[in-house]
Amino acid sequence: MKETILETLKNLNFTEYEAKAYLTLLEDSPLTGYAVAKNSGVPRSKIYEVLENLTIRGDILVSPGNTPQYTPVPAKELIKNRRKKAEENFELAEKSLAEFERSENDRGNIWNIMGRSEILDKVKDCIVSAKKRILLEIWKEEFEELESELRHAAKRGVTVTIITYGKIVSDFANVYHHYMGDKITEEYGGRWIVISGDDSEVVAGIVSLSEDSRAAWTMHVGLVMPITEFVIHDLYLMEIMEKHRELLEESFGKNLVNLRKKFSIHPDFKKHYVK
Repeated sequence: MKETILETLKNLNFTEYEAKAYLTLLEDSPLTGYAVAKNSGVPRSKIYEVLENLTIRGDILVSPGNTPQYTPVPAKELIKNRRKKAEENFELAEKSLAEFERSENDRGNIWNIMGRSEILDKVKDCIVSAKKRILLEIWKEEFEELESELRHAAKRGVTVTIITYGKIVSDFANVYHHYMGDKITEEYGGRWIVISGDDSEVVAGIVSLSEDSRAAWTMHVGLVMPITEFVIHDLYLMEIMEKHRELLEESFGKNLVNLRKKFSIHPDFKKHYVK
């Protein structure tokens, strides 16, 4: 009978010595550590380590004093605690595995998002989940709707770096004002948004078409890498223009217009992504 109970306790994550000590205390308590060792057969060199582990886990109680004495948590309470802990572990495992499975699936997919509000909602999700860095290209109109989430991210210790089109003032982010400002809206025929969270998730798309706005969200490395690097290279350009604008415009025209014309396929030298 006793051997069966010892095996049962082992199945509840007791070591052999812990099981013997607990069962001894169930039979007779309170006992000193010396008495537990003597009655259980646990070596005296190990008994206090065993009793400390049981105490920390909440399986036994200890009365302070010159000679501490130990008493067990009642068997019903022990089983109740173990069942509660097991259920918590199962719930945690279920949630964690589901999130892992979803995350792994997301890494291989590219999701289409329709509608300006829906796009901004997904950008907010990206901001909330970021832990290290947010890179963002944005116009003032969209920034105002995302400012609260971005501020909270910065308070969590996330580095927020923004390339803005139009005047944006921020006391929590590194802000780079694009050298063309609002003029670029006219050339491109609309506003876009690009966000990279922790170099592992991106949302990129057009947000100036109301319900017809569209964007892509993905964790696919084949898009995350080039889109993130696109933003980083724009940051390089902002730094270079800040320090050497006069020299660059002498070579390539105001706002580098000659470069933009060189790589345009349209006679009016404007972009025609938005029809």
